[in-house]
Amino acid sequence: MTARIGLVFLLTVAPAAAQTAGGPPRRDVSRVYAEICAACHGARLEGGKAQSLLDDVWVSGGTDADLQRTIADGRLEAGMPAFRSLLTEPEIRAMVYYLREARVTLRAAPPPKPSPIDPAVVHTTTAHRVRVELVADGLSTPWGMAFLPDGRLIVSERNGSLRILEVGKPLAPPLAGTPRPWVMQDGGLMDVALHPRFAENGWVYLAYSEPGPPPTSTTKIVRGRIRDGQWVEQQTIHQAPASHYVSDNTHFGARFLFDAAGHLFFSLGDRGTMSDAQLLTTPNGKIHRVMDDGTVPADNPFAGTAGAVGSIWSYGNRNPQGLAWHPVTGALWSSEHGPRGGDEINVIERGQNYGWPTVTGGINYDGSPISSRTDAPGLVSPIVTWTPSVAPSGIAFYTGDRFPRWTNDLFVAQLLGQSLKRLKIDGLAVTEQETVLSGYGRVRHVINGPDGLLYVALNDPGRIVRLVPAD
Repeated sequence: MTARIGLVFLLTVAPAAAQTAGGPPRRDVSRVYAEICAACHGARLEGGKAQSLLDDVWVSGGTDADLQRTIADGRLEAGMPAFRSLLTEPEIRAMVYYLREARVTLRAAPPPKPSPIDPAVVHTTTAHRVRVELVADGLSTPWGMAFLPDGRLIVSERNGSLRILEVGKPLAPPLAGTPRPWVMQDGGLMDVALHPRFAENGWVYLAYSEPGPPPTSTTKIVRGRIRDGQWVEQQTIHQAPASHYVSDNTHFGARFLFDAAGHLFFSLGDRGTMSDAQLLTTPNGKIHRVMDDGTVPADNPFAGTAGAVGSIWSYGNRNPQGLAWHPVTGALWSSEHGPRGGDEINVIERGQNYGWPTVTGGINYDGSPISSRTDAPGLVSPIVTWTPSVAPSGIAFYTGDRFPRWTNDLFVAQLLGQSLKRLKIDGLAVTEQETVLSGYGRVRHVINGPDGLLYVALNDPGRIVRLVPAD
């Protein structure tokens, strides 16, 4: 046999009884890729949660031996598990050959580009007909959005840029002096939020991945003010002790939400160490509540517990990236990334345990089980789950007046699903789900605009769009 195995041979689906010489039944390598690799590297090797496999950037070397070693041993600091126990040595070699051949095929026929923004195109949903208008283009992975009192839009970009945009005007340059984040895997500049009394005090809040001793990092929360195009007067709101910095570059969180009393809620992921989500001695895998200056409120559920991180509001949360208040009940809702499957929408209550990883609807990326249970006494179950994964990110309840039949519906940005999903809510039940927007790229965030429209942050390419009525 030649050294380069043909793609047709590799993609042949062998009958169940067919055996390799002295080994287990052969498995279709393309199906293996779809089952254990595509969730991170993309169905067409285009990348997503993990890097693209179509370019020639190889973090751990690009030879066949390098790729075999990476697949076998994983890259734990990047969130890639070892597949040595799941794949045989011949299957690992076959996967490398499959990647080589698939790269040639897919480079020759690249995936279709996201749809252009055409305001003349009308999208029909069950309740409204809508158009999509471009607000800003040329952004680098826009992550967070917030409206200033004068109607301008402040946007955070994962590469560390913070911009103030005006609808209908050219893209403004980034502000000077913003913190330099650790831009690696999931890390970078994440959410941005304004103090509820921003018009009085000017405080702007940022979440970003802070580098520690190489190769460690953590999620840091700061606030500062904007003056003459400069980020100034920065203050630290939350920063974990050095003992909680980790080398894994996944699950930083981080989403913001203020309540009416001025408390700041923020989410932190488990940073790839799932057991930390169940420990009150670490901030990771939690949703937190602090005063606007970062101090811990005395009425937090674990503020008086010895050894506990006093800012914890809920725990057992894997990687929440969406927070929103229900406009009628006032309940705190959250979206949470599951592992391979088991993405969740939760209603967050004071001091409650949301189960990760004791219970989960998902499995490990290598196909191995995490838990045999999806619920258990004393652990709060999700309102809804998604399997396969859709990678839910920002969420917002619609509170405007331009789409009256969407009032109080929950909108969920989906990265892997590359769509904006609308959920009809009745109490604590989801009675309807509908895809409102798709085909424009990965959907990172959604917020209400002061004009009653929904504003949506798209990634790959980086754009901000808004939904306008076409009824």
